This record gives sequence, C-alpha cells and structure tokens, in this order.
Amino acid sequence: MKTIAAYKALPIDHPESLLDIDLPIPNPKEHDLLIKVRAVSVNPADYRVRKRITEGSTATILGWDASGVVEKVGALVTEYKSGDKVFYAGDLNRPGCNSEYQLVDARVVGRKPKTIDHAHTAAMPLTSLTAWEAIFERLQLPKAGKPVDQSLLIIGGAGGVGSMAIQLAQFVPGLTVIATASHSESKHWVKDLGAHYIIDHSKDISKQLTVLGYEYVDTILCLNSPDEHWNAICNITAPMGKICGIVPFLKAPDINLLLHKSASFIWEMMFTRTMFQTADITTQRNILNAISEMVDAGSLRSTLKQIIGQINADNLKKAHAQLESNRTIGKLVLEGFNSRSINH
Repeated sequence: MKTIAAYKALPIDHPESLLDIDLPIPNPKEHDLLIKVRAVSVNPADYRVRKRITEGSTATILGWDASGVVEKVGALVTEYKSGDKVFYAGDLNRPGCNSEYQLVDARVVGRKPKTIDHAHTAAMPLTSLTAWEAIFERLQLPKAGKPVDQSLLIIGGAGGVGSMAIQLAQFVPGLTVIATASHSESKHWVKDLGAHYIIDHSKDISKQLTVLGYEYVDTILCLNSPDEHWNAICNITAPMGKICGIVPFLKAPDINLLLHKSASFIWEMMFTRTMFQTADITTQRNILNAISEMVDAGSLRSTLKQIIGQINADNLKKAHAQLESNRTIGKLVLEGFNSRSINH
C-alpha cells in the first residue's frame, strides 16, 4: 500500500522530511477496523510529532484526521461492517492516516455525514473532538437547558480547532463568544462562523475587551502559544474562571498568577482516551456520531478551506509548511492516492 513516512526529524523543506514508500496492508485485530483512506487533513500535531522523530527510527506514519471506507472488521467489532463510510482522528500511539489503508480502533470511529463528501468530512474529526471535549467536558459549559450569562474567549479562532469551537459554542444557551483573529480574512472567517465579537490577539487583549464592556471573561479557550498570552490570560480571567489550553508551554508558566482569583487551568488532549485506553473510550465514537448528525441537520459545517491535492509526500510537505507558518485559516485537506475514482 502507498504510504508517506518520516524516518528522522528534518526541516520540512528537506527532500527526505517525508517520503513515499510502500508497506504491506495490515490485518485488523479484535476492536480494529481496516479502513481504506479516501481523504486526510493535516494538523499541528503532525508537524510536532515529525519534529520529535529520533534518527534510526522505523517508518513513522503521520496523520490523525481521515475519512474513508471500512474494508475489514476485527473479531470484536459489532458496530461496523465492510463498506461503511466513516471518519475518525485515531490514536497517536498507532500509525497515522497518511497511508492507503489504516487500522483504527472502532470505538473511536464515527459514521461519516451523509450530506458532505470525504474531503469535507476529513477536515472535521480531530478538531471537532478537541473543541467538543474542551467546551463541554473541560470548561463544562452546558449544551442545553437554562441560558448561561457567561462569556467565552477563543484565542486563535480562525484555526482548525477554533473554527469548530466557535460553531459548537453556539449550542450553549446564552453564551457570548469572543474570538480572536489578526487578519482581515481570518476576521471575516470567524464572524461568518458565528462569533459575536472579534478582537486581535496580536494587540492588547485586555484593552480590546474593555472597549466591548468586559473587564473579565468567564471562560477562555487558548488555541495559540500560551507563553505569548499567559499574562494577558491571567489578567482577564474572571474570579473562579476557567482556562483550557491545547498547546504546550515552552517554559513553565507562573501559575500563581491565578491564585487570588481561584481560577482553574486545565488541559485538553484529544488523544488521552486512546493513549490510556480509558474506560470511557467509546465517548469519542459518540461525539463523532453527534457531529455527523449536526452536519446532516445543517447546524454544523465543515471547516475545509483548501484541498492541496492528492495524498503524497510532496503535497504533505506543502501542507506542513503552510501549517508551520501559523497563517492557516480552517483546514487543509488532501484527497486520494492516485487518479482513480474516490466516490466509493
């Protein structure tokens, strides 16, 4: 099977940073699905893992966002059968989706939305899961019920996770969503997705919030470098407020800045359930199925922004380079391994 692999950490412009190789098609075990990959999208996780590969490693297959068709099922799988169309983010500890075929735990796989194609679907799983878990599980904002008189600041609203978070936050009754964006195109993008207010994270966040009438915000979802924004975040967090982060600090933050406010900082790591095989691992399948239903109902949309081309090393290098520039809006997708039909 055609596969794109990395063998050591190299700059993305190095000719051997990503390579086209051939590998045997694997066989599913127990909870596994063997999936024929139709489309993939790229995430910052891809280049972060690529940069940590140690020389002398076996082939590392990146990619944790895909849409495809079930080819075979493992002995313990009852939810899916051959021919089912699915989407998933997968497991950081297993080979990724940059391959014609991939083994994925059926318990973290959802049914593909019926109303969009594989390319638009591939843009959704990792960011949908991350945004859902951050908003509804980590920040504990309610999906229904009595309206809340609260505010949510999303730092990095135009990126993949931010684009999904803005949409999902609208399911919280009464919540005011403030998103950050620093360029005209990204500001238009987040406004179109449903943000109530837009501020520029490259400028003084506190001053901009004051202009909007906010001294503090109740909840914060930080999707950009936390080192750059930590002092501002601590200043604008409401007493007993909650902060959720998804990007690691490069240096230890002064957590004491939150002490007097009794504020909470919590991590969201979408891969935690698969990495530790938690008892609630099937929650991710349930979330993806809920996302699929929302898409088909017209209440949620794919955040695909650009199809780079077919799935190969050259196009993946282009996608990695664009992500590393930190100027990406929405999601970048690659579709198909050659010119044959992918409408199966």
